[in-house]
Amino acid sequence: MDHGARRVGILGGTFDPIHRGHVDIGDAAQAALGLTELHVVTSHVPPHRPPPDTSSYHRFAMVALTAAERPAWRASDLELRHEAPSYTSRTLHKFHDRGYEPTQLHFVIGADAFAEIQTWFRWQDVVREVEFIVVTRPGHQYVSPPGARVHRLETVALPVSSSEIRAALGRGETPAELPKAVAEYIRANGLYAT
Repeated sequence: MDHGARRVGILGGTFDPIHRGHVDIGDAAQAALGLTELHVVTSHVPPHRPPPDTSSYHRFAMVALTAAERPAWRASDLELRHEAPSYTSRTLHKFHDRGYEPTQLHFVIGADAFAEIQTWFRWQDVVREVEFIVVTRPGHQYVSPPGARVHRLETVALPVSSSEIRAALGRGETPAELPKAVAEYIRANGLYAT
């Protein structure tokens, strides 16, 4: 498959649920690096975090609703197709199997997660196979591992976390940080209710 001069972003996460902070990061990365497409990859079982509160089916559905509102975004179920845990190195191999070259791939990651990259499964492969778009956060310092190609993204603030949104939903509130379609999906499916 010929992907030409595409610049492909990969934004992964548990998205439990996806919210405007994620959307802002994706939009900012796309604008800053001229990404022609952004694949939003829902993690099945993240190896560095506790299990998500909501099933991968619902989390992927919310990502798909969000991606549908942005022409260059693609909801990706690549990590839902293989057994746990969801290792980034395996996901990148699936992109390569689809004909994407390492020079085309840009991995969007928070500074806190990037600071721990050398604890990841086959982290050297990940560093070799992508350029990183590191979203800086106050109080999170990092040192780039040898060979890493890094673009700093300093224009995005994350005013809310998914855990705060889940807590608000559990209290019966509808946080403004949720995209409208996601809030409606959560309500229709009774997600995060206590």
